Amino acid sequence: MPREQAVPALKAGKPKKRGSRRLLFIIVVFFLILFAYLFFQSPLGKISEIRITGNELADAGQLGQASGVKVGDSFFLVKTADVKAGIAKVSAVQAAKVTKTFPGILSIQVQEYPRAAYWLGDDGKPQVVLSDGTAHPLKNQGFPSDRPILTGWKTGSAEWKELARTLAAIPEEQLSDVSEIKPFPNVFPDRIKLYTRSRFEVVTRISLLKEKLPQLAYYTSEFKRKNGTTGILTLLEQDRGIPFPQQSVAPSP
Repeated sequence: MPREQAVPALKAGKPKKRGSRRLLFIIVVFFLILFAYLFFQSPLGKISEIRITGNELADAGQLGQASGVKVGDSFFLVKTADVKAGIAKVSAVQAAKVTKTFPGILSIQVQEYPRAAYWLGDDGKPQVVLSDGTAHPLKNQGFPSDRPILTGWKTGSAEWKELARTLAAIPEEQLSDVSEIKPFPNVFPDRIKLYTRSRFEVVTRISLLKEKLPQLAYYTSEFKRKNGTTGILTLLEQDRGIPFPQQSVAPSP
């Protein structure tokens, strides 16, 4: 009879450590969540400083309030677009650049509307008129000499706004001789009268300022050279000028 051969016993496989791996995964996730929570609650995860620059007229406190952010807020939850939109609503602000710098610094760089002229407010205090037509109190009480003073105007009118936009776009050196501007309408509602520091009166229109002002120094110097005195210049479609009437002199006693 053939011998029976013994069949080797099969080794039992080791059980997979599924339970151990799952437990390890849960522990890792738990500590990651705990770390994230502690990080966000720590000073590193919060706004520690708000820096506001570029504002000369807009109050820093008002800008900070408009930003909607305060020290201690979550650094990562603050949206720069929302801060920018809030700052843009503040009067005198034309635009703003908002950046976050880790750890904890929020920087707000303000760009105000360009200055156009100056104006005496209803309270009798000097104000600066910006290119958007708004007027804001000056921090110092005197009128600077870099831009003209507006007198006799109705604030908010179409001519007022047009004048503010126009003056703000004119270089300071071209306005250095202009001390005052008044409305002087006729058939042209934007006709104005300028008073210069060189003692001339100039009649022109707001729509012609960009064309005429660059030549104003030449007009006044040539007029004075030819006439030996100052006078009234009319700078419209055609340019002309007349000397001031001679003042009568009382006879000596």
